[in-house]
Amino acid sequence: MSEVTTTVDEATALLDMYRQMAIIRRTEKAAYDLFLAGLVKGTTHLASGHEAIAVGTSAALRPDDYVFATYRGHHHALARGAPVEACLAELMQKSTGLCKAKGGSMHLTHAAGNMLGSYAIVGAHLPMAVGAAWSARLRGTEQLAVAFFGDGATNIGAFHEALNLAAVWKLPVLFICENNLYMEYTPIGAVTAAEHPAADRAAGYGLPSYIVDGNDAVVVRDVVAGAAQRARAGEGPTVIEAETYRHYGHSRTDPGSYRPADEVERWLKHDPIDVARARLEALGVTPDAIRDIDDSATAEVAAAVAGAKAAPAADVAEAFTDVWADGGAAWRT
Repeated sequence: MSEVTTTVDEATALLDMYRQMAIIRRTEKAAYDLFLAGLVKGTTHLASGHEAIAVGTSAALRPDDYVFATYRGHHHALARGAPVEACLAELMQKSTGLCKAKGGSMHLTHAAGNMLGSYAIVGAHLPMAVGAAWSARLRGTEQLAVAFFGDGATNIGAFHEALNLAAVWKLPVLFICENNLYMEYTPIGAVTAAEHPAADRAAGYGLPSYIVDGNDAVVVRDVVAGAAQRARAGEGPTVIEAETYRHYGHSRTDPGSYRPADEVERWLKHDPIDVARARLEALGVTPDAIRDIDDSATAEVAAAVAGAKAAPAADVAEAFTDVWADGGAAWRT
């Protein structure tokens, strides 16, 4: 391992965040390649370009805090400690998958890390996060619930219902919008009156809001840390709108050709990996130390891909387990 030329605590913390982002980026590329090779069935919604939001937020949370994500949730599962191989095996319908092949790409769940699921129904998980926060309040644990959602979810009724109830009860929940400018294929600005679809609406519920650079993990971490401290002190929710950009289309069936070329180029020049690397270099971390992390991440994901490929296919009988308390459907009769 190359020597790091600074002893600054911030450099150590940022090195860890950079490592996580490097692993997520390579895992997403592996998922892309496996899909094109026919080894991933269904579809995938990749989060390349969103890494700093998941990693920065996780760095500001406690291990026992709750996280709820959208169907674009690979980065959140990984940021909360889900093993790379288990995530890829889940996408490949293997018995070693994170959810034993019952979740797939759109429903990754890592309960051991309190990442309580990825949800395909837009906005449906926001009230669930409010419920988790209410549970924490009742149990007196000072846990938080964090709901990640896209800009399109701000036009869903569940978004407004969740914010309203969380505000009325001053619940310990953070609402974090990953605003990548597009609700599937439609520019959010074309169908939404508010310039900032999440942050501008927070005031209607008496909630504080922040608009942050979602491609800078340090900025995300610091804003989330402040909001988390406020929530744990009983002061209620915060809305955070993190501006970012997805590097791929909406899903694997989408080439993203509707996005202007100059817009894509501008955002690719503000890659969260590059932003973190520049911060590390400014702190005195050597290029060799950063390269070692990149090489280690590449090797880790390559080994995960090999392990997932070699794993046995999921047993069809598993589909009938974890369905109800008795593991079956007898309750229906």
